[in-house]
Amino acid sequence: MLLTTGQAAAELGMAITTFRRLTRANLIPGTTSKGVRVVVPLEAVQALATRNRAPLHGLGVREIAVLRVEPAKPSDTQHAGDDSPGSGFSADLDEQAVLHRLAGWWRCDARSVAAGRVIPVTVAGYVVAVLTGLQHWENNGRGRHRFPDMQLAGYVTDLVSPTIHVTAMTTEDRNAAELLLATRLPSESGGPIAYVSTHHPDLEGS
Repeated sequence: MLLTTGQAAAELGMAITTFRRLTRANLIPGTTSKGVRVVVPLEAVQALATRNRAPLHGLGVREIAVLRVEPAKPSDTQHAGDDSPGSGFSADLDEQAVLHRLAGWWRCDARSVAAGRVIPVTVAGYVVAVLTGLQHWENNGRGRHRFPDMQLAGYVTDLVSPTIHVTAMTTEDRNAAELLLATRLPSESGGPIAYVSTHHPDLEGS
C-alpha cells in the first residue's frame, strides 16, 4: 500500500513540508511518483513512526547542539565526490561529500557546541549524521564560527531499514554515532543550530 505525502505526514504527526524533506533527501526507499503526486510505502512510514527517540542521556553531557539541515539540492548530489559548493544532506552523497556539505560557518555559541562533544545532524527530526572533532573553533568576526577539525562520525543512507555507516576513528566517537544515528531527535530553533538538554541524571542541577 502506498501513501501520499499528506497521508504519510499525518501518520507521523508532522507537517507535509517537513515530511517532504525526508523524501527529497532520498532517505525513504520505495518513494515513487504517480503523476504529480509523490507516494511512499506504508511499511516505511510505519517503521519511522515507531522509531525510538535519541537516548541523549547516554552521552554524558548536559546539553548538545543539533544541526538542522535541509535536503541537498539535486545539482549538489550530481558531483558528490568533488569540491563543488553545496549544502544540506542527501542519502546519495558519499562520506567526503556529506562532511563537505555540513561543514560551514554557523551562528552559534561555539563554547557550548564544543562542550557537547558531538553534533547530531537532523533532517525533519531524524538523525542522519553525527559530527565530532569540535575542540577548536574559528570566529569570522561577524558572529559565525566554524570547527576546522570537525569529523564525520557516521551517516545514514536508508532511514527506514535503517542503514548506517560508522566512519569514526575513535571508540568514543563510534559509540556516539551508533547511539544516535537513525533515531528521532525533535528540536526547535529559529536557525540551523538548536540546543537540546540531554537530561542526564548525574548532571541535572549540577
